[in-house]
Amino acid sequence: MITHRMSAIFVALVLGAIAQCVGANERVIDHAPSTAQTIDFDQQIRPIFTTHCTSCHGGVKQAADLSFVYADSAMYSVEPGDPENSELLVRVLEPEDEDRMPPPDHGPRLNDEEIDLLTRWVKQGAQWGSHWAYRIPERHRVPDVSRPDWAREPIDAFVLEQLDRRGITPAGDEIPHRWLRRVSLDLIGLPPTIAERDAFWDDLQNNGPSAYAAVVDRLLQSPHFGERWASVWFDLVRYADSRGQGEDSPRVIWKYRDWVIDAFNQDLPYDQFTIKQLAGDLLPDRTIEDEIATAVHRLTNTNEEGGTDDEEFRIAAVLDRVSTTWQTWQGTTYGCAQCHDHPYDPFTQDEFYQFVGYFNNTVDCDLNDDWPRLSVPLSKEDYSNASRLQRDIDRRTRELWQREWDVAADPKKWTHLRISHGKTNKASKLEIEAHEEWDEYFTTGTVSSGTLVTVEMPIPDSVNSLTGIQITAMPHDPDQALIDSEWGFVMSNIKAELFLVGDDGSKEKPETKSLKLAKVYGDEPYPYHNPNASLNNERDGFSAYSRIHHPRQAVIVLDDAVDVPAGAKLRLTILHRVTELAAFPLVTRRAHFAVSSDEELTALPHGADFVAAKEELHSVKDELAAIKSTEVPVLREREPSLTRPTHVFGGGLFLTKEKQVYPDVPRSLRDDDQPLSNRLEMAKWLVSDANPLTARVAVNRFWARMFGVGLVATEEDFGSTGDRPSHPELLDDLAVRFRDDYQWSVKRLLREIALSRTYRQSSEIRPELMEADASNRFLARGPRHGLPAETVRDQMLAISGLLSEKMFGEPAYPPLPPGVWRARRGSWKTPKPGEEDRYRRSVYTYVKRSVPFPISATFDAPSREFCVPKRLRSNTPLQPLMLMNDAGFVECSQALAAKMGGHCEDLAGQIEHGFSLATCRSAKPDEVQRLVDLHRTVEQASDASNAMQSVAAVLMNLDEVITK
Repeated sequence: MITHRMSAIFVALVLGAIAQCVGANERVIDHAPSTAQTIDFDQQIRPIFTTHCTSCHGGVKQAADLSFVYADSAMYSVEPGDPENSELLVRVLEPEDEDRMPPPDHGPRLNDEEIDLLTRWVKQGAQWGSHWAYRIPERHRVPDVSRPDWAREPIDAFVLEQLDRRGITPAGDEIPHRWLRRVSLDLIGLPPTIAERDAFWDDLQNNGPSAYAAVVDRLLQSPHFGERWASVWFDLVRYADSRGQGEDSPRVIWKYRDWVIDAFNQDLPYDQFTIKQLAGDLLPDRTIEDEIATAVHRLTNTNEEGGTDDEEFRIAAVLDRVSTTWQTWQGTTYGCAQCHDHPYDPFTQDEFYQFVGYFNNTVDCDLNDDWPRLSVPLSKEDYSNASRLQRDIDRRTRELWQREWDVAADPKKWTHLRISHGKTNKASKLEIEAHEEWDEYFTTGTVSSGTLVTVEMPIPDSVNSLTGIQITAMPHDPDQALIDSEWGFVMSNIKAELFLVGDDGSKEKPETKSLKLAKVYGDEPYPYHNPNASLNNERDGFSAYSRIHHPRQAVIVLDDAVDVPAGAKLRLTILHRVTELAAFPLVTRRAHFAVSSDEELTALPHGADFVAAKEELHSVKDELAAIKSTEVPVLREREPSLTRPTHVFGGGLFLTKEKQVYPDVPRSLRDDDQPLSNRLEMAKWLVSDANPLTARVAVNRFWARMFGVGLVATEEDFGSTGDRPSHPELLDDLAVRFRDDYQWSVKRLLREIALSRTYRQSSEIRPELMEADASNRFLARGPRHGLPAETVRDQMLAISGLLSEKMFGEPAYPPLPPGVWRARRGSWKTPKPGEEDRYRRSVYTYVKRSVPFPISATFDAPSREFCVPKRLRSNTPLQPLMLMNDAGFVECSQALAAKMGGHCEDLAGQIEHGFSLATCRSAKPDEVQRLVDLHRTVEQASDASNAMQSVAAVLMNLDEVITK
């Protein structure tokens, strides 16, 4: 019988019933042990504390200085072995409401079973235990089961053991063509073709069960594998092609999308997949691809609205990176500790900001140009050569800069100056502040765009010639800027003059000599702005961009040494032309100066070895520039001398800085006290044997995509408030084997799942299961649920024959309904019908956060503003309406109709062919007849082409088609 979605045209055809979805998040509860059994703290006591106690005695609120999150605090209320003298039980058993715990306005009294558990726990010594997810996973012996022949993979024995315990019988094997469709949709996100179905059937007839393995191996090697699983990953890392917030303008970051697809296709081990994304820029001998991987953390939202504080939104991005890392790799709500200690899990607020320290010292900021950016070749064939050239450029740049800066910044070369006069061309004023060795100027009042600072400084008699000028630019408030950075500066133009004032005090204009400045050397090897541009009257120049924490220093070298007569003064004029976000002029607010007569400075730009090194560097840069490339935002670390301090934010507010902390990971997840000092060490710890969560979380996520729900249903929360695993031994054993036996191979893990008897079970819902396990948490049948948005659309394209095989490259722009796209920047450039880019897979569709692609939004795909560990599935009237009326789906139904019509002359044969394309099975005679009747009805009302398109639309709307 055909069952399809409702539509205005085909209401009369809806004869099937709609199966109601059963919540996947049903909690798995173990029965309490008998009195003789030892109480398990984690399974039996912690849930009592979490339910009844931690709202007042947890990580946020610790009434009476008591917390039931931490053992050392909670045990103050317990006398191990002595229930009568344990304050915990005294208060729980208190008959008077005003003194009992929990108080009446916080919940009911504990029930008899909970009181009995607490009492026995105290009697047995009140042993505290860590939460199951924070213990290192262990390998488990494959259990003995009632039907050893049923188990094809280790997975099956663990599942059958649970079913045996509950007296539930597993389902029989799924019909082969249904399993084929299931595994194809799961592994590559596309349905099998008729030819693939027939080949599988023949192989099954000729070679038996090995045909299943052959199918799985073929799918795992398909290039479509990476496209399917990249979509899963992008929900987690909030991949989008736009910046988010404000104008939500385009961001060129599709090379990261391609890297993820390729990483899955190449089966990059999950530990390397992790390390490259979190710290690829810190790897020795890093490649272009290692750096592309770090773009995962440049996917944070950027606020392009004028007048906003980029430091506020830079910090917001850093905090988002922390929360995303923990949700993605650790499956915990670590972000709850931003404002206070975690309410339920053993993560303190201090530890949260210690982890912030790993991301707080990247050079990016919340500005529209997405700097820093990496030049990435358009063709992967150029990656190896480009990586070699880029490493060579980085090495040569640092070595050359270090040699030059060692000469230029040598303190012995410099004589500090006093300031006799200072002014600006704007309303702000300059004040002079005397120090022991020099004078500083500082601005008072509001600075404005175009500020020209002029300072005059007597040159000491000890300096008889001039070869260089040193500028030390400071924060306006140097001490406070270390805690709360200030807006920085850009010196767009620097000029220098010598002048001599006569002894007679005459008001004649003094004789002035302009100094020819040859070169500006800055204090960092990879600056955002070219320091030497300060001599060219551009918008570039020596800068602290866009914020300043520390004093910054530049050395200006003269073209040649200039004699300095006695009594001469130096006049410097510094022009500031850059204003950020339409409201913040980048002006040097405080500075002091020095001069040198050391001729080694003037020799710097002309030294033969330096000139040769620069020529070689330019040659390598030219070779890299000749490769056709695009630019991708990536992570890079600040120089050690420019490190930002990290502070705890009081109440989570970035303006309320409290004590300073240093990078580290939570103590509750580590046994040793050696801090992990940088992102690379942190990333390696995440995938080490010492981390209890990473392998578990990854295994659970892949399991959830295959079965519809994870072994831990709350994929987003492995903590105290999340669900316990339905099969804890299976989860741990699979995690250990994924890490150790499979060497983090995702394909090997998925192969075992796909070939398991558990996965191969029929998905038919048996009446006895509705009472025993309605949500299939114990896996007595195969998975059955709606398809994700990407698969819904991609399947329609594949069935209709429109699907493009083109992989990688710039985003695609499929048809949009009129009026959806309204943006000041960027345009939705939909290719014309028939053009390949119109029919590319959904993973390549441009993702604009503020304007979700309608199909994606309707079928529950997130907008990608934040990390989404698990999509919530819905069943709404909008879905069938879109499947019937969306321009893209209408085009698919037209193409399928043409494909059916061209198959043969017989109408029934055409319909049978279309049915097979859509469902991967042969139609039953009554199904064919009903579709023939539909064709004739529509044909009589309109014409033959509309009739076949109507049949195609019904086929593409079948529940059987849009459900796995």
